[in-house]
Amino acid sequence: MASPALQPAGPACWEIPPHGAMRVPGRIYATRDMLPDLTRDQALQQVVNVATLPGIVTASLAMPDIHWGYGFPIGGVAAFDPREGGVVSPGGVGYDINCGVRLLATGLDADAVRPRLERLLEELFRTVPCGVGSRRGKRLSDRELDRVLTEGAAWAVARGHGEPDDLALIEENGTMAGADPDRVGRRARDRGADQLGTLGSGNHFLEIQRVEEVLDPDAAAAMGLRAGALTVMIHTGSRGLGHQVCDDYVRTMLEASRRYGIALPDRQLCCAPLDSAEGKAYLGAMAAAVNFAFANRQVIAALVRRAFAAVLGTADEAVPRTVYEVAHNIAKWETHRVDGRERRLCVHRKGATRAFAAGRPELPPRYRDLGQPVLIPGDMGRSSYVLLGRPAAQEQTFGSACHGAGRVLSRHQALKRGRGRDLAAEMRRRGVLVLAAGRRTIAEEMPEAYKDVSRVVDAVAQAGLATPVVRLRPLGVVKG
Repeated sequence: MASPALQPAGPACWEIPPHGAMRVPGRIYATRDMLPDLTRDQALQQVVNVATLPGIVTASLAMPDIHWGYGFPIGGVAAFDPREGGVVSPGGVGYDINCGVRLLATGLDADAVRPRLERLLEELFRTVPCGVGSRRGKRLSDRELDRVLTEGAAWAVARGHGEPDDLALIEENGTMAGADPDRVGRRARDRGADQLGTLGSGNHFLEIQRVEEVLDPDAAAAMGLRAGALTVMIHTGSRGLGHQVCDDYVRTMLEASRRYGIALPDRQLCCAPLDSAEGKAYLGAMAAAVNFAFANRQVIAALVRRAFAAVLGTADEAVPRTVYEVAHNIAKWETHRVDGRERRLCVHRKGATRAFAAGRPELPPRYRDLGQPVLIPGDMGRSSYVLLGRPAAQEQTFGSACHGAGRVLSRHQALKRGRGRDLAAEMRRRGVLVLAAGRRTIAEEMPEAYKDVSRVVDAVAQAGLATPVVRLRPLGVVKG
């Protein structure tokens, strides 16, 4: 299938004009030199397909880390208005509901810690369970799991996993409203009951980093980030519970799409009206999975602090503190100004990050006059970035930006390319230590499998959606 034609639509922005059943244009953020990457798979066709859904507002959007996904492209953003028949689609959220990123910072110099880096990485690997199906051991009762699904990160803090100050620095304060544990099925509950505080596998990771470059000194200082400082990034989500919630509701939504007469260009876009029983049930279950992920990252952050204390001591400068935590793979009710008026919309961000500008009431007081920190992990051999959301994101993308580098190789292709190579040794020669539950994960996540995140960040910056604050370089990585 030929890729849809793109027309220039602004700085680092391209448009697919409405045609066929499209209700709105498709809009893709990318620099000109990234355009060949967009034709490697069917992601652009997925942008077109999303534009056909009922009640979509303004445009079907894609960030520069776009690649093929389930239903929506990864990197896809779309907002739906319930007053115009808007829908909710599990494919617009994804299987790893509320996969997200937390950044922790210390007052330590990374170079001073380097002699103990390997020991620190080993302690993290020992302390935080990782790998396919990883579990903490003790199962949560149904009653306690209900509290996790309702309270999110606040549940973890109340049980000694972190400090109350953490909560203000998590998107949604670590608790998404509207969660309905009764909408989470038995299989999903069983899968999640003993996975709280686990990293999982795939692209999930713990990464020890160094602030390699400060690009906005004032903003960096406001975040407590300085050149040379040691930081930690946590990337994981709702584990088996969230995956099962998506799987369960895909089946529900296939039937709902037929019942409500919604024409689907791709059955993976199965959906239901936002005000329907099926739509409300999915949103309740999704919010519960979102809260499970918030609690999961909160527990992991506490385990990271425990590992740091064991190796580096308990002095104030050695305690990792939360800079911010962002969510992606989520659908949220938000108010945005569209065509001169405020509208309450359900914004799907599939592999995309909220990037609100200064002044939004949803931001914590610490960042309300600055803008939302946007955390962009790269691959384990190159850089990650911290950015700030800007007004153009509010005006163009419902306050959204990219969420990572974006794959250029499938996992199967990466495995083939990694055959016969000692990738851990290659990474060590590049100055990055890697510990993983298996060699397969290292091969699937090799740096060549991803776009250069610096190019992705440059596209977001050129479009004015977010501006870079600091660049982080990996020193050690724990993978599932």
